[in-house]
Amino acid sequence: MDLGNSSSKESHQLAILKKEANEAILSRINLASALKLNPQELRVKIENFVFNFAQEKRSQITKQEQIEISRELVNNMVGLGPLEVLLEDDTISDIVVNGVSQVYVERNGLMELTSIKFRDDAHLLQIAQRIAHRVGRRVDTSNPLCDARLPDGSRVNIVAPPIALDGTSISIRKFSRSAITLQEMVSNGNLTEEMSRVLQIASICGLNVIVSGGTGSGKTTLLNAMSQLIDSHERIVTCEDAAELRLQQPHVVRLESRPPNIEGKGEITIRDLVKNALRMRPDRIIVGEVRGSECIDMLQAMNTGQDGSMSTVHANRAREVFIRLENMVAMSRFNLPSDVVKAQIAGAVNLVVHTDRMHDGSRKITEIVEITGLNERGDIGYQHLFRFVPLGQTSDHKIFGKYDAGMDQPMFLERAIAYGLDKELLSVMEIARGLNGDSDGFSY
Repeated sequence: MDLGNSSSKESHQLAILKKEANEAILSRINLASALKLNPQELRVKIENFVFNFAQEKRSQITKQEQIEISRELVNNMVGLGPLEVLLEDDTISDIVVNGVSQVYVERNGLMELTSIKFRDDAHLLQIAQRIAHRVGRRVDTSNPLCDARLPDGSRVNIVAPPIALDGTSISIRKFSRSAITLQEMVSNGNLTEEMSRVLQIASICGLNVIVSGGTGSGKTTLLNAMSQLIDSHERIVTCEDAAELRLQQPHVVRLESRPPNIEGKGEITIRDLVKNALRMRPDRIIVGEVRGSECIDMLQAMNTGQDGSMSTVHANRAREVFIRLENMVAMSRFNLPSDVVKAQIAGAVNLVVHTDRMHDGSRKITEIVEITGLNERGDIGYQHLFRFVPLGQTSDHKIFGKYDAGMDQPMFLERAIAYGLDKELLSVMEIARGLNGDSDGFSY
């Protein structure tokens, strides 16, 4: 007896039953009434339907297979279809759909192909449209690009035909169910205890911080972790394209941009949000990501009393942040001289915290840079407080290295004095520089 062929035949029969059950339930069920049921009630009704349908077809299925088919039908009706099982898996950080039959996930920093597939192109597009519809956006041939989010805050990007030549593409950046803290990041090896404490002191002292890094380097995760250090009495206004920040403070106003409607009207940009945020009496403004003309408004906010404001910027290293900010100010159509723009940046930004995704899949804060003002050449001056120096790889290809502390006395020491944190700041930097230990820095 060929058990392999038998197993393959059973799997094929199950796939046919799933397809027929899906078609049958769509033709027989009152969808409007079904959607009023809670998920558990709907699942019970679907399970009963599947059992009866299998008997009609004289198909022998196990209880487990019945539950599997029912769950798939419920997910297709009210959920995100085959993606639901991936969204429930806490070990997955990213989900990437490249058409009907290619679904990749990222675990521990490494991509892997899954066995998940969609029925056809129409099924995949339907799931994409459901995601967009939940946040008041749309995806179709006239509007094939969409940024959205899931109810848990996960970020979604959708590209549909005709732009996507090989079928609808969906990219989901998942976030952990619980907001990660700086202390957890220390435990995970993303930074050291001394770096964490310096960032805490910087937050208490109200330093304006830019978090930089490449795609998938953990910028938003770090911004979320740093935002938890803000005092609960402060009023915070967040401005985002897709709301994904998870602030735990009680006094938070969340603003989200909006694309134009089908007539091309009603668009609300990040720049509109930042400008409006200034009229809302904020103590701090947090911009999820600065990528265009809103940069000038954010810098003005940082320069006019919103101390402790934060944002993220795409950059390959900390020093490139200044160039990126200058270019984005130019996009705002303000014809400002270069020296004025540099002075604006130097006066607004206090710290740049750069995070990298290493080639072993790990994420590390590789630079903490303090802006020192304009130097004698008129360029933006800076100094490294911390810098990661890679030293090699372990036998299992994990990167190891050390963190060098560049300065024993940060420029924001004067501000730390006002908060009574100067002695602690000096002590932390002294430990980090190895004055009480290894003079070559400390390994991590």
